[in-house]
Amino acid sequence: MINPDEIQKIREDFPILHETVRDGKKLVYLDNAATTQKPKQVVDAISEYYLKYNANVHRGIHALSEIASDMYDEAHQRVSDFLNAGFKEVAFVRNTTEALNVFTYGYEKFISKGDEIVVSRMEHHSNMIPFMKLAERTGATFKYIELNEDNSELDLTSAEEVITDKTKIVSVPHMSNVLGTINPVKKLADITHDAGALFVLDGAQSVPHMKVDVKDLKVDFMGFSGHKMMAPMGSGGFYGREELLDKLEPLFYGGDMIKVVTYKDVTWNDLPWKFEAGTPNVGGGIGLGAAVEYLQKLTMNKVRGIEHYLTKYAMKRLTEYDWVRTYGPSSIEKRGGVISFNVYNNDGMLIHPHDVATLLDEEGIAIRAGHHCAQPLTVEKLCIPATNRMSFYIYNTTEEIDFTIDQLERVHKMFS
Repeated sequence: MINPDEIQKIREDFPILHETVRDGKKLVYLDNAATTQKPKQVVDAISEYYLKYNANVHRGIHALSEIASDMYDEAHQRVSDFLNAGFKEVAFVRNTTEALNVFTYGYEKFISKGDEIVVSRMEHHSNMIPFMKLAERTGATFKYIELNEDNSELDLTSAEEVITDKTKIVSVPHMSNVLGTINPVKKLADITHDAGALFVLDGAQSVPHMKVDVKDLKVDFMGFSGHKMMAPMGSGGFYGREELLDKLEPLFYGGDMIKVVTYKDVTWNDLPWKFEAGTPNVGGGIGLGAAVEYLQKLTMNKVRGIEHYLTKYAMKRLTEYDWVRTYGPSSIEKRGGVISFNVYNNDGMLIHPHDVATLLDEEGIAIRAGHHCAQPLTVEKLCIPATNRMSFYIYNTTEEIDFTIDQLERVHKMFS
């Protein structure tokens, strides 16, 4: 059982939540699927790096470089442990998007005409377009795992039919950023591996919100974003099995990702540095390590518990109104802390999500409106131009949900 006092204590670590916006309106931040706010502990860790030991890493033998290198490597170790991965199996990149592009570029030499690449119908553009373009470049067949009848979950029967002995890669989101659906990843991994293919996971919406054990999930490769888990923007990473990363061609070439260079040849550096060309985002990496430390102290079970509590409460409130339509699974157990919804007037006409979001913003409420970088899912499968989306994190409250729904009532009346 979640104690609301625990959430209030967490909120004290996030000064921005006590700021006002829009002519003194109290901030209600419900756009956490886009990016999360940062606690003082993370900001302090980044500030300490820049104020006390700012230096390049893995290059100098002077004191500052040694300290910075140790802190940066320690952040790598902390993130690796967080995912139950080996140190060599986690590299830092800017975000999930870059991670998936690194994979599709690096694995291209193993894909040929006639091979198959499979994704799902609920993909974020970042987990769809890189694989679509990989198929175009190589002549591979690009296929989709279908959704169930109400477009809320993946159809496992479809997965079993679509994934064949010609399939080389299957990539799906652990959790949909539109539907909130938590996919049955272990089952999909088994189907994929039984076909002899690689299983790739988009962890952007799962790593920040639930315990993700890459070994238990049988993942071959996974990307994740730091800014969605309280770390700074421009921080994130990927996990890959060591033997897989050894095979991948690096996407970027330059300093620190090489071991030996002659005028004729080059030998790549050891993992994970093979994939971190040039001066890295040292402050961001240290901030990511600090964010993971914060989550570990709180525990991922607590993180998931808070979001489950808030999602259950919000879904109960939203379903009280016949002029609100929600998308995604009806079962709270199959959902993460994301609720996409639309508001209709008394004539059954859609109130455009941009209008809804604009009117909520006037009251200090931050939600997302649009197709959420999943345009095919929103427009072609759900057959709507856009949705509103509220998404929760560890610092949100039921009072914020109530206030938001009060404002939705105001919007509904205004347009009716």
